Amino acid sequence: MNIAQIENNLQQLVKTFNKESFIYDLLLAYGQPKATIKRIKDGGLNLAKVDGEISWKKKLFFKAVKGEDLHEIIDDLTENGQAIKHDPRFVVVTDYKTLLAVDTKTQDTLDIEILDITKHFDFFLPWAGMEKAQHQNENPADVRAAEKMAKLYDDIKKDNPISTGSIQETQAEVHNLNVFLSRLLFCFFAEDTGIFEKGQFTYSISSHTQQDGSDLNAYLDHLFEVMNTPNKQRSNLPAYLLAFPYVNGGLFRNKHTAPLFTRKSRQSVVDSGELDWSAINPDIFGSMIQAVITPEHRGGLGMHYTSVPNIMKVIEPLFLNELHEEFDAATSSALTSTQRNKN
Repeated sequence: MNIAQIENNLQQLVKTFNKESFIYDLLLAYGQPKATIKRIKDGGLNLAKVDGEISWKKKLFFKAVKGEDLHEIIDDLTENGQAIKHDPRFVVVTDYKTLLAVDTKTQDTLDIEILDITKHFDFFLPWAGMEKAQHQNENPADVRAAEKMAKLYDDIKKDNPISTGSIQETQAEVHNLNVFLSRLLFCFFAEDTGIFEKGQFTYSISSHTQQDGSDLNAYLDHLFEVMNTPNKQRSNLPAYLLAFPYVNGGLFRNKHTAPLFTRKSRQSVVDSGELDWSAINPDIFGSMIQAVITPEHRGGLGMHYTSVPNIMKVIEPLFLNELHEEFDAATSSALTSTQRNKN
């Protein structure tokens, strides 16, 4: 089965969407045999013991829910042995409005409106025997961080729609969000590289803000103000805020109000902070931000940004190779001159 056929199948699935048959229609769309689907329906291939769940060895763990937090459920499923003991390639959870999925091999994630499945057909291509390409020269931690930041941006943007006012107002809002993301990136990196205490920023959010996200914007505004205040000028602050060091350099100097948050977007902040940012190359931060705020530049198989290997491919032939040659020549000349002086 080729990609065009899969896309057509998914378009038909959306057109005739049916909750009861959705997961079976999805599997059929990727070329799974009808006889196999029948065996899953009959229970022959379904190892799950709970109604509304499907556990198909090496292929799928599926759970349909109603009125529950999908993100909490999929986190629990991917972390507990019961759901993944049969090594499913994909874990899928849906309330038939939103669909969440995790590729357990690549750790790619999907968080979409279920009727947008056609736009993300490439996520489940392994079911059709088409494995996702892996960029060998790119640090997996860099890719993972970019994906997390993209999800965080999407969640924040959903909670804070850009106004339809003047061009100047729109540009100001985009700039405000850009600065905010840059500040988050710094804090994530700082707490894993010794600038802050280990996990200090993420822990402070988890411990001192409401789970529904209602007070996170005010908390971050205050925290960033503290980071912009020299230690000698601080007074009447609780110990957990005083523990944050003064950050000079201007990142926190200007007033930029933090966006509003919900439970989902707050959790995205915490999830991003739980990455090991010390393993992430800071050279890609700038291009990561650019890709995050420009969704059309994201690739279908994950976030695309200018990775360090790709940066080198561009700049080496432009000028870096020549600089290396000049440096080597200068070094060689200096060594020769030194040797002559000794003689």
